[in-house]
Amino acid sequence: MSLDRLYTAQEIRLMDRALIVDYGIPGLTLMVRAADAAVATILEAFPEASRFCVLCGSGNNAGDGYLVASKLASKGHDVTLVQVGDIDKLGPDALSARAHCLSVGLEPRAWDEVLQDAALEVDLYVDALLGLGTSGPPRTPFDRVIRWLNAMPAPVLALDVPSGLHPDFGRPEGECVQASHTVTFIADKIGLRCESGPDYAGIVSVCDLGMPADAVEQFQATGIRRLVAQALPPRSRAAHKGDFGHVLVIGGDVGMAGAALLAGEAALRTGAGLVTLATHPYHASALSVYRPELMVRGVSDAAMLAPLIERADVVAIGPGLGQSAWSIDLFQRTIGIEQPMVIDADALNLLARAPRPMRSAILTPHPKEAARLLDHGVVDPDRLAVLDALQARYQCVIVLKGAATLVHDGETAMVNTLGSPGMASAGMGDALTGCIAGLVVQMDTLADAAGQGVAHHGRAGAWAAAELGEAGMLASDVIHRLGRSLRGEGDAKRS
Repeated sequence: MSLDRLYTAQEIRLMDRALIVDYGIPGLTLMVRAADAAVATILEAFPEASRFCVLCGSGNNAGDGYLVASKLASKGHDVTLVQVGDIDKLGPDALSARAHCLSVGLEPRAWDEVLQDAALEVDLYVDALLGLGTSGPPRTPFDRVIRWLNAMPAPVLALDVPSGLHPDFGRPEGECVQASHTVTFIADKIGLRCESGPDYAGIVSVCDLGMPADAVEQFQATGIRRLVAQALPPRSRAAHKGDFGHVLVIGGDVGMAGAALLAGEAALRTGAGLVTLATHPYHASALSVYRPELMVRGVSDAAMLAPLIERADVVAIGPGLGQSAWSIDLFQRTIGIEQPMVIDADALNLLARAPRPMRSAILTPHPKEAARLLDHGVVDPDRLAVLDALQARYQCVIVLKGAATLVHDGETAMVNTLGSPGMASAGMGDALTGCIAGLVVQMDTLADAAGQGVAHHGRAGAWAAAELGEAGMLASDVIHRLGRSLRGEGDAKRS
């Protein structure tokens, strides 16, 4: 399975069924392959470990766990096998795997007995409790076992997904296993790469279970495509600033000049030939001094905005815009223009008051702004559903920000896995707005600009975190590294 896509739990189930029904691979054979992959990872990642505790639930995930336990035991390791939940719920393949453990003398112990065993010494725990087979918060006794497991000093390797983690949302649904490694099967899952997923999954290895080539081809077009930051092409020696477009940034009400400034500077750093910043007259002169490469214009009303819009190739509106009478005046003058737009922050909140199709725009909401745009009172955890709903309502390119930002152009959904937790700070969204706007005038489509803007913004953030540390890095640190990403340097390693 291609590594450039992430899949939902339902898509993985369809692949699993296709392997068994369409390609005639027995389910038990798939379990054996999964166990072989897990044991290989264990021996490579934990070469000094010799004492293992494998916790099995009552689904197919348990079958993988039983086989892992028997394979580790066959190599001479000390293995404690723990049964959690009702064995009557085990499917035929998992029962066969359990019977194999019994046949080699590996007797499962009761979970409550193990939890009270103060003498138990373990180098590595293996989580085969829930996998993809359950939904909702882990129920008793699984919740109690997970709490106990997370309190143990030894690391945990999870099979497929850490128990308790939503495989699509990347959020714990209640108690959730904190794994240091996860071996996931058939293909990579969205939930392992977004939101809190990376914190719970740790290092992720993917085993495709030997999918036949035509099976890979069958599912190649499904899933969410992972964004890859691509270098901008070399510029002609005869190039001039007019070749790379004119970006107009509108924002910066009184007290919020910094947001507009960050967006304008990001557009410059992304390679736009010209950038004009239309902002409140109160601080226009100060911004000109701070960043002289920007053409800063103080605009007191929409009439002053009209000639600036006429000269622009793309308009970014929203950073620091506010929702004052001044803000609304500028927004209403801008919302119907013919040029492509990048709409962010308070411009999104103003758009939410009177929703309309925005076919030549890129909307960049965070989850709360997305909820307002959809007239939802609460934030929906199903980010893929939110992405689809936004695209259907506004009929334009959507950038749904968050840990693993999603992009949708009406045909293709994409996910960004580049970035750093250090980017959870003020001004990062403003920098992204400017970055995307700067690329709109250099790329063929709005979808390309949005996807590449998100990817380069994330990669520049990863570089900033690697060099400066996650705590205390600023949006301006990311902006200063955009050029490094755009010239095509490799991804940064998390510090």
